[in-house]
Amino acid sequence: MHKAGFVNIVGNPNVGKSTLMNQLVGERISIATFKAQTTRHRIMGIVNTPDMQIVFSDTPGVLKPNYKLQESMLAFSESALQDADVLLYVTDVIENPEKNMDFLEKVQKMEIPVLLLINKIDQAPTLAPQGGKNPNEILAELVERWHQLLPNAEILPISALNKFGTDMLLKRIQELLPESPAFFDKDQLTDKPARFFVSEIIREKILLYYDKEIPYSVEVRVDSFKETDQRIDIHATIYVERESQKGIIIGHQGVALKKLGIESRKALEKFFDKRINLETFVKVDKDWRSSQRELDAFGYNPE
Repeated sequence: MHKAGFVNIVGNPNVGKSTLMNQLVGERISIATFKAQTTRHRIMGIVNTPDMQIVFSDTPGVLKPNYKLQESMLAFSESALQDADVLLYVTDVIENPEKNMDFLEKVQKMEIPVLLLINKIDQAPTLAPQGGKNPNEILAELVERWHQLLPNAEILPISALNKFGTDMLLKRIQELLPESPAFFDKDQLTDKPARFFVSEIIREKILLYYDKEIPYSVEVRVDSFKETDQRIDIHATIYVERESQKGIIIGHQGVALKKLGIESRKALEKFFDKRINLETFVKVDKDWRSSQRELDAFGYNPE
């Protein structure tokens, strides 16, 4: 008997979906930072054993879209409701359960198994005291609120960052998977090409090293990816919306861009386990976040 299925991870921004995905897959597939809206695409991570294949999908945080890029991000999240065999709805001990009720109402109507994961329970002690209640009482009340919102869901408290509850979660997923042959080759880890991870790693460093609106106004495209036995030569372009943003990315006398290149190269060498020669360029593409043509070119097409 072989089991296989699609296990899709959804939830609001910054609740730890990407951290959970990486823990479950055992590889760093999704970039994970402390900033909201880090994930922009739907990213698959595949776990294989001789008698099982789990196809996980990380998705962007659910939000009310303000421009076309966020509309595409929401479409990725909503598409994850259509083809899941098991749905992981991730929340945490901080957020309001009634946030984004429109999306939650769609989850309520689903007939597949839904696992409601209350993440970051290691932070529960920081919530006390609330009217003299201890962390366990606060967590119990939170579980009850979620039970009322998603009465058919199984509720599991976890800490993805600390790997608390993730083994139990993985075991439960295995139990819920349907009998099926594998959907992908057993040696395949993800559905994304190498170029995708180059752009994501560079974008992750931008999220870490630049402030305010800069990371959210940036997109990265890999123009050239040439691999030999000894090294990989990569040319990548960083797109921004304004000339002023270009100046910030480059920095005084190119210092900021040089640091970004060095840190990106180190991460890429660790990811590919090979020497990397990375060249980065910065260009202005006005209002790319609001242009459907540009978004399609950057791969923001949920279909």
